[in-house]
Amino acid sequence: ADEHLDLDDGRWEDVHVVTGALKLFFRELPEPLFPFTHFDKFIAAIKMQEPTWRSRCMRDLVCSLPPANHDTMRVLFQHLCRVIEYKEENRMSVQSVAIVFGPTLLRPASEEGNMAMHMVFQNQIVEHILNQYSYIFPD
Repeated sequence: ADEHLDLDDGRWEDVHVVTGALKLFFRELPEPLFPFTHFDKFIAAIKMQEPTWRSRCMRDLVCSLPPANHDTMRVLFQHLCRVIEYKEENRMSVQSVAIVFGPTLLRPASEEGNMAMHMVFQNQIVEHILNQYSYIFPD
């Protein structure tokens, strides 16, 4: 909305408030940042054994996303990469960020199937994109 937020306001000092709001925003979207139509494709890509093909397929899938999803993903993952740069201070490694954001950004359209297995792949997909950010988003 057009609401102006004063980020110097004391209620925004706790980083958990801001990160919680960010996760809630993505969790409450009617469709996740990784669209339902792409869920199975991303799962198939992360299961590829050959690293070069896996990376190329992931990059192609990200490029095939609608512009709003792609651009939002680029900015979000760029930010998350910056968070990871400070992992010694914030204890947010690539794996930690992937665990936190995997199920929020990527989920199946229905809750059927093996949710525990889906969660493993969701985390791996987010981790892969973080690790390969400059390859997936070359611009």
